[in-house]
Amino acid sequence: MKTIRASLLAAALFTTALTTPANAAVSDHDLAFHWAPVHHQDTDSSDHDADYLSTVDFDGDWNTLNNWENQPQLAKLTGAAYYSVVETSTHWFVVYGFFHPRDWDDQPDPFSTRTHENDLEGVLFAVRKDGSQYGRLEAAVTVAHSDFYSYVPTGSPYRNGSETIDGTLLLVGGRPATFQEAKGHGLYRWTGTDFPGGDGVVYQPAATGEVPSGGNDRSVGYRLVNTLEAGGMWARRDNAETYSSFGTFRGDNGKDNAANAPWGWDDQNDGAVYRGYLATDPALVIDRYFSDKGSFSLTYTRNAFR
Repeated sequence: MKTIRASLLAAALFTTALTTPANAAVSDHDLAFHWAPVHHQDTDSSDHDADYLSTVDFDGDWNTLNNWENQPQLAKLTGAAYYSVVETSTHWFVVYGFFHPRDWDDQPDPFSTRTHENDLEGVLFAVRKDGSQYGRLEAAVTVAHSDFYSYVPTGSPYRNGSETIDGTLLLVGGRPATFQEAKGHGLYRWTGTDFPGGDGVVYQPAATGEVPSGGNDRSVGYRLVNTLEAGGMWARRDNAETYSSFGTFRGDNGKDNAANAPWGWDDQNDGAVYRGYLATDPALVIDRYFSDKGSFSLTYTRNAFR
């Protein structure tokens, strides 16, 4: 009797395995956490804490006109990164955004041309649904000011499309590795070299965010915040306390209203890839930027930005 029951149980488990997709159970948070980058944040010794990561509401409110003034509240600058996930039948597209209260300079800016309140730049990862739980990373596009840069990890079949691939995306412990400048915070792939000047913060994805111990802390946790969560950054997209216009944060230090949310990111010269597409239509961005992608759907099965 025990043998028969065991056989029936095994058959039931086998049938379930055949009818349940391997990737069906993964949540957006788990997927984003799996691919969250080891993030190398350069710091400038003249004001290293102005390069610490945080959230838009790090100071306890969504008023973006006081973020510059509240940046010195170091205990509140716990490491964090925003994420969003949209998908087609062939891919997940995961966007990460890294926020700083200031885009700053250590030189005077009397004409407000080089600095501004609030700063959010980030990266898009294209992850193929290959039947495994978390898929296979195939490409990345980063945001550095008004330019995008494209990268592929070793082994990716992707080749140049309308844009030239800018380099190889390195992985550290299975995670992609990113690098962000001090002061202006342009984001690129990490090249495997030390920080310019030798000091910087290495942020690692974690359950809770941490405040760096100083400008040269090589292991600091950052938590993930869903851009699309209820009451969050996207939900407030029409709120005048946070935004001056669609996709643009309010800011009155340095150049006014100069920082953008992911749906406001734009490359200045990539043709018919329009403002915000990196977040709202990432499949089109990847399709235009790369060739030799194999099976690749442009039809979204889920996209909360639309």
